[in-house]
Amino acid sequence: MKKLRKVLSVLAVCCMSLTAFSCSQAEEEPEEVVSYKEIAPETREELASLAAKDERLTGELENKKIKWLSDWDLNADTPTDLAIFQERYGGEIEWYKCLYAERYDMLANYINANEGIDFFYAGNFDAFPKGAIRSMFAPCDDYIDFSSDLWKDVKDMNDAVMWKGKHYMTVVEMTGDNCAVMYNRDTVQELGFDDPYELYQDGEWDWEIFEKMLKAFCNPDEQKYGLDGWWFESGLSATVGVPYIGLENGTLVSNLTDGNIERVQNFMYDLYNSNCIAIGVGDFGWSDHPEYIGEGKELFYPVGLWKLYSEAHKVNERTGVDSGWKGTFGENCMFVPMPKDPESDAYYTPASMNAYCFVKDGQNPEGVAKWLECKRLTLLNDDIKKIADQKFIDDYEWTQEMLDMKNEMNDLAMENPVIDFKNGVTTDLFDMLDSSENGVRAAGKGTPWNESLAAIKNPVQTMIDEANNS
Repeated sequence: MKKLRKVLSVLAVCCMSLTAFSCSQAEEEPEEVVSYKEIAPETREELASLAAKDERLTGELENKKIKWLSDWDLNADTPTDLAIFQERYGGEIEWYKCLYAERYDMLANYINANEGIDFFYAGNFDAFPKGAIRSMFAPCDDYIDFSSDLWKDVKDMNDAVMWKGKHYMTVVEMTGDNCAVMYNRDTVQELGFDDPYELYQDGEWDWEIFEKMLKAFCNPDEQKYGLDGWWFESGLSATVGVPYIGLENGTLVSNLTDGNIERVQNFMYDLYNSNCIAIGVGDFGWSDHPEYIGEGKELFYPVGLWKLYSEAHKVNERTGVDSGWKGTFGENCMFVPMPKDPESDAYYTPASMNAYCFVKDGQNPEGVAKWLECKRLTLLNDDIKKIADQKFIDDYEWTQEMLDMKNEMNDLAMENPVIDFKNGVTTDLFDMLDSSENGVRAAGKGTPWNESLAAIKNPVQTMIDEANNS
C-alpha cells in the first residue's frame, strides 16, 4: 500500500490543471443501443437474502431515487450492485444522458438549474480536484465512513486524494482492466507459439516473446498485421513503471529523459521497423480493425476490457454484421495483460480507478452513499462476488479463464499501479505528448525517440513549470 499511496498522491496534484475540463474523446461516437437484461427472479431473491444478512449494510433509505449524469447508463444489464441497491433499500438510479464531450457543460447547467444531479463518474481522472475547486462537487465525509468495515481496505486510496482535508472523490476500487491484449487463440496456435495465457501463467509473457510472435506473424503484403488500436503505446509505456508526467516531493516532473521511457520508445521504434505495427502505418490507415482478430488477419489488439462487457453476439438485422465481442474477436478470443518489461523490477500495468463524485446541491447524497456501499459489498462478500462473476458467464459468455485473468489484472493494478497524468495538466501538453509526429506515439510511426525528445523536451518542461507555479 506504500507504493499505492505514492502513486495515488500524483492524482491530487496532477489534476490541478490550468485548463478547463478536457476529454480525450473529441469525436462524437455513434449512439449504441443499450441492453437492459433483467436479473433472474431467483438470483434477485438470493442477492436480497445475502444483503439482508450482511451487517455491513445498515439503515434504511427514505429517498429512493438518485440521479446520475453520464454518457453511459448504470442500469444497463442490471449489475449486481444495482440489484442489491434495489432489493436492500428500494433504490432507483435515474439516468441523465449526455455526450461524453458535453458532460461537464451539462453538469454545470443542471447545477445552475437546481436539477439535483446526485453523482458523477470520476474514473477519467479529470474530475478531481478541479470540480471541487469550481464548486461542482461536494465532500462525501458526512455520508461515508472510510474507517468502517466496508471501506477500511480502500481508506488509504481515498485519503491520498483528499482536497482541503475533505474527500471529494470516492474511490471504490483500483482496477487493471484499462488495457489488455486481445488475441485469437486459433491464430496463435496456427502460428506455432504457446498460448499467451499459458505464457503469462508460467512467467514468460514479456516484451521478448511478444516481439518474437509479432515478427513471426507480420506480413502486410499478405494481410497479416501485428499491433492495432489506439491504446498500445500507453499500454506498453506503463510496463516500465514510469509515467511520462510524474510527481516528486509534491512537484510535477517530466520523465521524458528517463532511461526507462527511452527503452520503451526504442522498443516501439523497433516494432515499427519490423512491420509489426499496423494502425497509422502504410496502407493500413488510421481506422482500427478489431474484426481482423476474429478473421485471423491480426495478432494483437490492446484495448480496455470494456470491449468485452457486452453480449457475445449482436447481429445487425439490416447489415448482418455481428458487433458482439465474439463476432468481432472470434469464438476463441482471449486476453492477457500487457507484456512485462523484462528489465523492470515488478510487473507494472496500466491502472484505472472505479471512482465517483458527489455533485454540489445533489438531492440525495444519502442515497448515493448507500449505492456505493452496495458496490463495496459486491467486492467484499464472497457469495455475492460469485454471483457477480457468474453474470459475466451468463450474460456475456465469458469463460472461467477470462474471469480469472480479469481478477489477476486487478491484483496487478493494486500491487503496482501506473497512472500517467500527461492529459491532466493542460490541453496543449496533452496534444503535444499524444502526437504521432513528435509525441509518445511517434516512435511507433517511424520517428526515433531522440528526435521527438529534442522537439518536445523544453516546451513540455515550460508547461510543467507553469503548472507548478500556478
